[in-house]
Amino acid sequence: MALCPCGFSAKNCVRFWLSPPFHGKSLAVVGCILKADWNPAVIKPPRVLVTRSSRQASELAAQLLAAGAETILVPAIELAEPTSYSALDQAIEHLEGFDWLLFTSANAVEFFVRRLTAVRAGLPSGPRVAAIGAATAHALEAVGWRVDLIPPQAVAESLAEALLPHARRPDGSPSQMLLLRAEMAREVLPDTLRSAGAELTLAPVYCNVVPESSVAAMVEIFSSRARWPDAITFTSSSTVNNLLALLETASLQLPLEILRISIGPITTQTLRGLGLAPHAEAAEPNLPSLVAAVMERWEQQGQARDGVARQSLGQ
Repeated sequence: MALCPCGFSAKNCVRFWLSPPFHGKSLAVVGCILKADWNPAVIKPPRVLVTRSSRQASELAAQLLAAGAETILVPAIELAEPTSYSALDQAIEHLEGFDWLLFTSANAVEFFVRRLTAVRAGLPSGPRVAAIGAATAHALEAVGWRVDLIPPQAVAESLAEALLPHARRPDGSPSQMLLLRAEMAREVLPDTLRSAGAELTLAPVYCNVVPESSVAAMVEIFSSRARWPDAITFTSSSTVNNLLALLETASLQLPLEILRISIGPITTQTLRGLGLAPHAEAAEPNLPSLVAAVMERWEQQGQARDGVARQSLGQ
C-alpha cells in the first residue's frame, strides 16, 4: 500500500484527515490523496442503514462511525413482550427441575431475567446454562450466571451439536431442557435435541414486531435515489423480512444497487431465499466482523469504480 509524506498508509491517512478536527478540510484531503495515489471513492464514507432495534442500534452505529462510516438508524425490528407468559411462568415455577437452560440471544437473557425477577426471587442454582455465543454469555455473566457451554459458532446448528452429548442423563433418561427464545424462531435446535432424546420445553420470552413508526422514514430514504444509503446491515432474518415488509407497506422496493451486508450464514440464507444474495457476509457473526465486512466491501467497490474511471481517462 502506498505511503503519503505524512507517514500514514494511504487508507489510514484518509481516515485521519476525515476525522475531527480535520473533517471537511478539502485542501488537506485532496493534497494527501494525490500524493498517496489513494482511491478517490474511499474519500466518501459509506452511508450505512442500520436496521437493528432501537435498543441495540447504538452499539453497531458507534462501531460503524469509528470505522469511518456514516449511519442512518431506522429500526426494521422492535422487541416486545410475548403474546402470552403462560409457558414461561410455568417453567419459572419449576426451574430447579430442568437440567439445562438454553439461551439463543442476549435479548432472551434480558427478557427472561426481567420476568424471572417479577415472578420469583433469586436465580436458580441447579440447572446448567448454555449460551449460543459470546454476546449471550456476556449478558448471562452480567446478571451473575455462570455459563457452562458455548458452541464453536454462534448459530443454532452449532449449539445443537454441542448439546447432543447432554441430551440424556447419565442414567439414560431424557435431559430436561428449557429453551428460552423469541416467539417465532427456527425449529432446528428443538427438533435436533428432541430427536436425540431430550425432553425440551419451549418458553417464548419476547417477540419481534415490525415498527410501524419506521414506515415514514423508509419512504423518505427510498423514494429518492439521492437519499439511498450505500449499504444496509442485516443482523438477523427478522431484520431482512421486516425491512421488506416496511418497504411493501410504503409501496416501495429494495434497490438492488445498495450493498447488502449480512452478519452470518442464517441471515445470508434468508437473503438468498428472497433472491437478495448479500454482497458480503461477516467472517464471524458479531458486530466487529459485520463492520469490517461493510468497510471492506465498500473499499472493493471504490477500487472497482476507480479502475473504470482510470480506463476512461486512458491511464
